[in-house]
Amino acid sequence: MKQKQVAGKQALEADDFEKMFMPGLAIDTVIFGFHENQLKILLLEYENTNLFALPGGFIKKDENLADAARRTLSDRTSLENIYLEQFYIFGDIARHDPKPLRTIMQGKGLGELKDHWLFERFLTVGFYALIDYTKAVPIPDLLSDRCEWHELENLPRLILDHKQIVDKALETLRTNLDEKLIAFNLMPEHFTMADLQSLYETVLGEKLLRTSFQRKMLNMEILERIEKKYTGGAHKAPYLYKFAKKQQ
Repeated sequence: MKQKQVAGKQALEADDFEKMFMPGLAIDTVIFGFHENQLKILLLEYENTNLFALPGGFIKKDENLADAARRTLSDRTSLENIYLEQFYIFGDIARHDPKPLRTIMQGKGLGELKDHWLFERFLTVGFYALIDYTKAVPIPDLLSDRCEWHELENLPRLILDHKQIVDKALETLRTNLDEKLIAFNLMPEHFTMADLQSLYETVLGEKLLRTSFQRKMLNMEILERIEKKYTGGAHKAPYLYKFAKKQQ
């Protein structure tokens, strides 16, 4: 732990670290996963502070914005080719509050870094990502101690305006659920119609009529029926489906 703290302080104090990134601009990501009929998001946790935050990062001066977001997501999830979408820019003056970051640094034993560039005001670009929960390997960043899944309906208190960022991401996810076929990126390869309906109900926060939902999904011509799921009596075994194609 001490070695990590020393390395962290050296990285934060390095002039090259500040020169590498765009000033005043950050990325915050809402990483969604679906597991056991629950929508979850990844959060960073900081020891000795009781603080939680969305995974975030910065944009290198020679890097495209979307590439910076993909790099941040890969670093936190160990996954490549993640579905990613920019959804909002958060820039209210009220979001500038250096106190949580000072608390985090003190909790890591880094001491006080006066007039550090991280304490300046930042605009943040919000991205949401949709990943396969079972394949992700969450990894904390330089300052955090844990990167773990949390139920969307039972989130701890988040720093700054991160709860607002989560709410805006969920609003966008709901709006685009059909248009962008977002379910493709949250479901396993094979699933039942009931599994898919459960995902829709979880994201939308409301119950759906089974027959109407099934008719809608089949009419969209995005599903391919592959076989019956042999659980229970043969006459009750539901069909398994997979997505015929992906649209991103």
